[in-house]
Amino acid sequence: MNEQYADHGTRLTLQQFDEGGFVAVIFDPLRGRTRPAASHSDEEIIDVLTGADGTVGVDTSGWAVLTGAGMSTDSGVPDYRGPDAVPRQPMTIQTFLSHPDQRARYWARSWVGWPRMRSARPNAGHLGLAALPVAGIVMQNVDGLHQAAARQMGSDSPVIDLHGSLDRVICLDQGHMFDRDWVQTRLSELNPDFAKLVGIDPIDVETAPDGDVDLEETADFVVTDCPRCGGLLKPDVVYFGDSVPPARLQDANRICDEASGIVVLGSSLAVLSGLRFVRAAAKESKPVVIVTDGPTRGDELADYRSISRVADFVQDWALRGIQGDDDKLQA
Repeated sequence: MNEQYADHGTRLTLQQFDEGGFVAVIFDPLRGRTRPAASHSDEEIIDVLTGADGTVGVDTSGWAVLTGAGMSTDSGVPDYRGPDAVPRQPMTIQTFLSHPDQRARYWARSWVGWPRMRSARPNAGHLGLAALPVAGIVMQNVDGLHQAAARQMGSDSPVIDLHGSLDRVICLDQGHMFDRDWVQTRLSELNPDFAKLVGIDPIDVETAPDGDVDLEETADFVVTDCPRCGGLLKPDVVYFGDSVPPARLQDANRICDEASGIVVLGSSLAVLSGLRFVRAAAKESKPVVIVTDGPTRGDELADYRSISRVADFVQDWALRGIQGDDDKLQA
C-alpha cells in the first residue's frame, strides 16, 4: 500500500510495513539541479545590501532574511543538502503518528542526539547577522541559534522560528507545552541502560539538523506521554508533511511583505514553506539575494547570487561597518 502526500514542495510516499505503520520515502526536489555561477562579486552584493548601490536603494534595515541549515554548519549542526551532507530520511508527521514503534524510534534517536544539539553555540555567521538591523529573520532551522545570537548581541530584529524549535515539546492532544530538558530527564529515568545496551556514546554521535541520530535498535525504548493528560508528546517542530502554524506564518508573512527585499542565507529552498517568500518577493519585483554554496529551487528568481560560504559572506556584510564593533563578531 502506497499513499502520496505533497507538502512543503516535497513529495512523500508512505510505504506500509509489517507492524502496521508507515515509513516515508522523501523525493528531493533539487535532484538534477546544479550550482549556478555567482552573478556578482560578494563586494558588489554587499554594496546592494548596505544601500551603497544607489540603483537599488535598500539599506540594511529594509531586508528580510530567510535562513536555512547552511547557517548552522559552522556550529557543528550538519545540513541535509550541502556538498558534504550524508543522505538522510528525516521523520515525517505521518510516520510519527503511524505506530508506537515509530514514536519510539524518533524519541530514542532524539534522546541520544539532544545533549550535543543543546551544546551547539552561535557561530560567526549568526553573530554577524544579529549585529545587523534587518527587518526580520525567518529561520527554517530548529536549533534556536539565531535567538541565542540575538540575546548575545542585544539585537532588536524579530526572529521567527518558522519550523519551530527543538527546545520545546508539545502535547498533540491538548496543546500542553513542556521544556525539552524536562522531557530528556524523564526519558533518561525511563531508559537508564539504553545507551549501554545499543552501544552508543552520546558524546561522539553525529546529529542530524533536526537533532536526532542514526540508530537502528530502538524498539525497546520507553516513551513518555503527557504528564497532564496522557496525550502524545512531539517536539514543537514542523515535520515533513506537516503545516506551519497559521499565527507563525502570519508573522513571517508580515516581515517579508513589509520588507524592501529578501536575502536567503544557507537555504536550498527545497521546501515550499521557505520558497514561497522568495516567489512572493520576485512577483512584487523586490530584489532577491541568495547566498549558499549549492543549488536552490529559487536560483532563477535571484537578482544577486553568491556561492560563497554563508558565514564568510555574513561576516563581510556585518564588518562593512553597519553596526557594532568588530570584536563582537567573533564566535
